[in-house]
Amino acid sequence: MASLMIRRTRLVPIGPAASPPQHPVDVLVESGIVTTVASYLDPRPGVEEYDADGRWCAPGLWDQHVHFTQWTLASQRLDLAPARSPEQVLAVVAERLAARPGVPVIGWGHRPGGWDRDVTVSELDAVTGETPVVLIAGDAHNAWLNTTALLHLGMPVRDSVVRENEWFAAYPRLVTLAGSDGTSPAAFRRTLDAAAARGIVGMVDFEFGARGQEWAERWSQGCDVLRIRWAAYADTLDEVLEAGLHTGDPLPGCDERITIGPLKIISDGSLNTRTAWCCEPYADAHRLEHPAGQPNLSGQELRDLLARAHAGGLEVATHAIGDAAVAEALAAYATTGAHGSIEHAQVVGRDDVHRMAELGIRASVQPAHLLDDRDITELVWPDRAERCFAFRWMCEDGVELALGSDAPVSPLDPWLAIAAAVHRSDDEREPWHGEQALTPAEALAASVDGQPTVGVGSPGDLVLLDADPLAPHADSAAAGAALRSMRVALTAVGGRVVHDAL
Repeated sequence: MASLMIRRTRLVPIGPAASPPQHPVDVLVESGIVTTVASYLDPRPGVEEYDADGRWCAPGLWDQHVHFTQWTLASQRLDLAPARSPEQVLAVVAERLAARPGVPVIGWGHRPGGWDRDVTVSELDAVTGETPVVLIAGDAHNAWLNTTALLHLGMPVRDSVVRENEWFAAYPRLVTLAGSDGTSPAAFRRTLDAAAARGIVGMVDFEFGARGQEWAERWSQGCDVLRIRWAAYADTLDEVLEAGLHTGDPLPGCDERITIGPLKIISDGSLNTRTAWCCEPYADAHRLEHPAGQPNLSGQELRDLLARAHAGGLEVATHAIGDAAVAEALAAYATTGAHGSIEHAQVVGRDDVHRMAELGIRASVQPAHLLDDRDITELVWPDRAERCFAFRWMCEDGVELALGSDAPVSPLDPWLAIAAAVHRSDDEREPWHGEQALTPAEALAASVDGQPTVGVGSPGDLVLLDADPLAPHADSAAAGAALRSMRVALTAVGGRVVHDAL
């Protein structure tokens, strides 16, 4: 933990009862904690000073849902996000193979949920030949592999995509195809530095197939930049419990900036793959093996995992996108007494939001997803679109909101998430169900890990902004544009400056 002084800064008010000071102040951080806020402070020997020159100071931002290794790798993968059809994907893959013959291809970002047909392994084989090709959908819940890649990763040959649990289990083996250059300490450090430049001071890492020791190793290799909460999955739960580790404990081999997070459970699928578990069938149910989606776990399996985690002192983060999955997860929390969050809560029943509030379960949500899922929702969930990304209901009922990105599904950019929560559109169209929008103050408060206005006793996790994030605007479109373009001048973690653009 370090010390610094920020001079002439304006404090951003956080919380419903907060009010900003009438004039700029000096903020002193000593040993990682804010110790003094005053109109003027005398210099402190050995304490470095930064002149904010009237910039706005807020608690540092958190991304509450990141797949850190996947996000680091995504920048090096073949970008398929612009593709609007299977034919366009195949054309991009063919171009890459022509440019780099024989080099395995890992692609990322296509959105098959809006396509008018299912794809086949056969058509991918026809373009790729013997070169291994793995194309990961933008929601990360399925992958389109050619036969060579299926065999290389030890999966049965089939003519369809690999989905859900089978894909999650295979994902860690991708390193045998692509190598580990993309997960070097230098690559991870670039990702961390880029996050710090957006004002991020911490993130919850939900990486598939990872172990805490991996973070301990990179921590000692120059990646000790931000605060990290490392989440376990069912396959690492025994290790965590046998080690006697609890949520909030420092990760062995690291300092207090990196801690044990929750147990992550993926209880259902996703909208784009039509595997999110819903109370009612999808509009195109005639195409689906499971017309209303399906759970990834039985109710008893879900309860057993929650009970074990709760007894071992772990919070639980339960992925639940469909309304049936949300209801089942809440029932499991109620039965077991476990604490934690619903991750995504993309479509919810009104009563389930009430239940979340009663149980004290957080809604860990990713507002930027609504930008990508708006059109597909109207196509396959037209009867429930008004219940999607229901942030206003959650605020009204007193549910704690925690914003994140789900990177690489959406970019690791808190300002994009905040802007999406406020405006609910990123094009010329009107806000999508604007009645569910948040105010800038609400969205910012949901992005700072529960911290109030910077004051004495606050962590020295601070961000200096070039503009007032709560400035009034003519409408939500103008507010969203201002938030998306927010410039971060300085980021500090525990009083240590990790980004400086002053």
